[in-house]
Amino acid sequence: MTQVSTSDNHEPTHNLWLGYVLWIFGFMGAHRFYYGKPLTGTLWFFTLGLFFVGWIIDLLLIPSMAREATTRFRNGRINYSLSWLLLTFTGVFGLHRFYMRKIVTGIIYLLTGGLFLLGILYDFWTLNQQLSECNARDDGKRLGKDL
Repeated sequence: MTQVSTSDNHEPTHNLWLGYVLWIFGFMGAHRFYYGKPLTGTLWFFTLGLFFVGWIIDLLLIPSMAREATTRFRNGRINYSLSWLLLTFTGVFGLHRFYMRKIVTGIIYLLTGGLFLLGILYDFWTLNQQLSECNARDDGKRLGKDL
């Protein structure tokens, strides 16, 4: 099983195995950003995973972080795992922005190297919320058409 599900039948938003892959780089905070914990992600980044101790403890905490992310963020058309992979590996080209249908900022990122890397930092802090809002907006449009 590659994803965590919750008891209230929410579709999982964050892939458990991707969390473990990002944990390998977790001393840089990658898995914490992925699961919607930007403050501790930043702390892990600047302290090398709380001097590797917090990083090792996180190996056991990843399933609970995945469950919490599933309850906090809205599932929908835009896949969280794919968006995070696009941000992590192609953020300077803005591919994650194009995927979210944010064409104008995608072009800006493409032409400015992720808005001079500051835009990428902003997206690491806010991507989960941006995706949740996009998915909610898409659901609202879909509901309007169904009525």
